[in-house]
Amino acid sequence: MTLLRRSILKLTGAAALSALALGAASVASAQEVTLRLHQFLPAPATVPKNVLVPWIEKIHAESDGRIEIQHFPSMQLGGKPPELIDQAKDGVADIVWTLPGYTPGRFPQTEVFELPFMMTNAEAVSRAYWDMAEKHMMDTDFKDLKILATWVHGPGLIHSADPITSPADLDGVKLRAPTRITNKMFASLGATAVGMPIPAVPEALSKGVIDATVIPWEVTAPLKTSELVENHLEFGDASLYTSTFVLAMNKDTYEGLPDDLKAIIDANSGAELSAMAGRETQAGDVPGRAIAEDLGNSITTLTPEQVAEWQAAAAPIVDAWIAEVSEQGIDGAALVEEARALIAKYSN
Repeated sequence: MTLLRRSILKLTGAAALSALALGAASVASAQEVTLRLHQFLPAPATVPKNVLVPWIEKIHAESDGRIEIQHFPSMQLGGKPPELIDQAKDGVADIVWTLPGYTPGRFPQTEVFELPFMMTNAEAVSRAYWDMAEKHMMDTDFKDLKILATWVHGPGLIHSADPITSPADLDGVKLRAPTRITNKMFASLGATAVGMPIPAVPEALSKGVIDATVIPWEVTAPLKTSELVENHLEFGDASLYTSTFVLAMNKDTYEGLPDDLKAIIDANSGAELSAMAGRETQAGDVPGRAIAEDLGNSITTLTPEQVAEWQAAAAPIVDAWIAEVSEQGIDGAALVEEARALIAKYSN
């Protein structure tokens, strides 16, 4: 082989290696990421359908397909709903949607929004919740997680086998409540409060384990609550309670993303996502209520005077919560005042 030919072959081989190296660098710079999102409700329910899936699709589009988020509804990755928050912390799932209230007492500052008659509408309260989470909770309650959004559902109400209109009607009623605060409230009003994750409610109602449940209208559709009980109690322009949600990400997973992909997650997180999620969640109340109407169920809406009776009966729960969290070094009175001011700000 001539010296010239050997030189040409060396150059050709070097060029090929260079091309391979450039190709590898190109793949590395366009790193693709697959994340797993785990949550507890069926895919057709309001939040999965109208909040989570559109968010997943938006992330995919804005990342030019480099971020794929696989959606696992109805606890398809295993475990029970109260385990979701630790699944995000431990990396069993990359992202979870869940209720802090599923792990009672672990996220005490979130409970300020679950106090009786605190909320106005879900979008306003969700904005207030995000503001207070940023200010008070990211380095305390949520220090082990990357929080992407915080929101609440629409006004909570009572769905029962027998009619309930006054606090006295709760005496002896076995009632499922969603959070520690609502359990305390209903127990103080005479009910036998039964805590359970929301997917367990239909079976509990059908078997008579509980006589009533408190949930917003939007959840009644996937749970078929209106087919299991015939009485529903609304509180007019007031709201008996709401529950807090988080969309939470594993911290190491987030930190391991390339900077440009982190920026896409960041741009689709925070106040606006929280507000959208609250708004869409409450919008799901309309079709849920329509199902009860179509079934001919009894829907009672309390007068302002009747609501005032409930407010007076529930007021000690707020005072008790303030005293309780104060023992943990949290200024509960200041949190209540701040939450009410922010809710009023965003409700106007």
